[in-house]
Amino acid sequence: MGIFKEGVTLEILNRMSANTMMDHIGIQFTAIGDDYIEATMPVDARTHQPLGLLHGGASVVLAETLGSVAATCCVDIAKQYCVGLEINANHIKSARSGVVTGITRPIHIGGKTQIWEIRITNEAKELVCISRITMAVLDKKN
Repeated sequence: MGIFKEGVTLEILNRMSANTMMDHIGIQFTAIGDDYIEATMPVDARTHQPLGLLHGGASVVLAETLGSVAATCCVDIAKQYCVGLEINANHIKSARSGVVTGITRPIHIGGKTQIWEIRITNEAKELVCISRITMAVLDKKN
């Protein structure tokens, strides 16, 4: 039994990305495990910076997407929602083309905060970026 609420599927995650930044830059959710969510992002004109390298901001978008979605999948969305408090990213290696893959796993899942680590790798499984996001878990007001 995993950490995510029952009924979380790749189809649902990809459908909720329609008409968002994730859709615009090509992020696709590709796997859900007991304690992780994985997504890919193309390295192309949509995600390049002027030198033709993967834009660090695009890596942060992938990281924030993964951490935010994973956090949301751990709460009862009828009663709570999650918002980002802080994100950091260390850019380790550049990428010019292909696809990068991000995998997020929890560091802490509490009642009011969650912390998620996101590791982004290239097609050779080399670390491109490592990120950590802190999420606030807020109660919905009736």
